[in-house]
Amino acid sequence: MENTESLKKRTDFKKVYDNKKSYANKYLVMYVKKNDLKINRLGISVSKKVGNSVVRHRVKRLIKEGYRLQEDSFKYGYDIVVIARNSVVGKSAQEVEKAVVHLGSLHHLLID
Repeated sequence: MENTESLKKRTDFKKVYDNKKSYANKYLVMYVKKNDLKINRLGISVSKKVGNSVVRHRVKRLIKEGYRLQEDSFKYGYDIVVIARNSVVGKSAQEVEKAVVHLGSLHHLLID
């Protein structure tokens, strides 16, 4: 991911959550907040309710890969937090990628 960094700090996640701008679909929830940078920062959250550590890590990898493949179609200058729902377990990479793109379009993050 060339133009994207990871959100790691709890305070950064909290700032995005406090913005209260979110959309959801069957598999994911996406929170977005504008930042003053020329890059996007992506944070991924997968609760223990989703599954054991192996399952949670796989879901994180699928979300990150789905975003990476579509990174060029996203506008820059945003902090993005993606939260996985239980229903994402067992889904293919293409389904997760579609879910990420769908939420990006709802947030008007996709380049026209």
